[in-house]
Amino acid sequence: MPRFGPAGNSRAFYEAGYTSSLEMPEFLARVGLNAYEYQCGRGVRVKKDFCRRLAEEAGKHDIAISLHSPYFINLATSDPKVMESSWNHLSKSLQAARDMGASRIVVHPGSVGRDSAREDALVRVEKFLFQVAEELIPAFPGIYLCLETMGKINQLGDLEEIIRLCKLADCLMPAVDFGHLHARGVGAITGKDDFEEILARIDAGLGAEAVENLHVHFSPIEFGRGGEIRHRTMVEGGYGPPFAPLAQIIARDKLTPVIISESADTQTEDALAMQEQYRRYRGREGALR
Repeated sequence: MPRFGPAGNSRAFYEAGYTSSLEMPEFLARVGLNAYEYQCGRGVRVKKDFCRRLAEEAGKHDIAISLHSPYFINLATSDPKVMESSWNHLSKSLQAARDMGASRIVVHPGSVGRDSAREDALVRVEKFLFQVAEELIPAFPGIYLCLETMGKINQLGDLEEIIRLCKLADCLMPAVDFGHLHARGVGAITGKDDFEEILARIDAGLGAEAVENLHVHFSPIEFGRGGEIRHRTMVEGGYGPPFAPLAQIIARDKLTPVIISESADTQTEDALAMQEQYRRYRGREGALR
């Protein structure tokens, strides 16, 4: 079955009287969700004891944990200091993920520098990731680096770039942010055919198993000519992409993704809304069979 959950702690979590991220597994189980992406965007600042306690709570409540690595990571850098810093951030992310029982770490690939061609930047990412796969990952078996599709056109991370990078090693998998793809395509995802095309391209590049077990970020998104501006919420309306067509495909093809809502402050409510849409389509598919 697919898993649904929020990125970080939503407003609803605090309004329900909870205060610590250690309580998230209990909260999510209570509302009916079963995934949680712990946010380390501003740095990995969690102690081992905290991580182990979170792992224990997640196991108790059947919550799948993933971790979002720091935004400071730039795999495309040519600066030795930034390269060393990015390596250290990845290492700390892997340690935290291991201790909290997370099998997936979401990583931003980086940006194209002003003095760099896009292809040159991609080659640097490839070299960096190959070194990570050879020297860092072996100490953390069972953990995948999920390279995220990005929302701004000047960022590395369109779909083909992510597929290309994920071919480098078995420890790499895509984190498909459909809102980001929608934004960098300036409103590219409007219906079922658009989702079908994206999944077909992943299948062609990485195989059916990659499609079946995708790590997904999903939220409505506001965009401009340069791509992503900000994440919005489902209740606002008027912002794409729509989730219903993807829910229909997931139910029809019996896919088992982890789907993380990144809606602004309402990620719990929106994760529940996506889960409900999926269940409706799953019910219809069951009735047809």
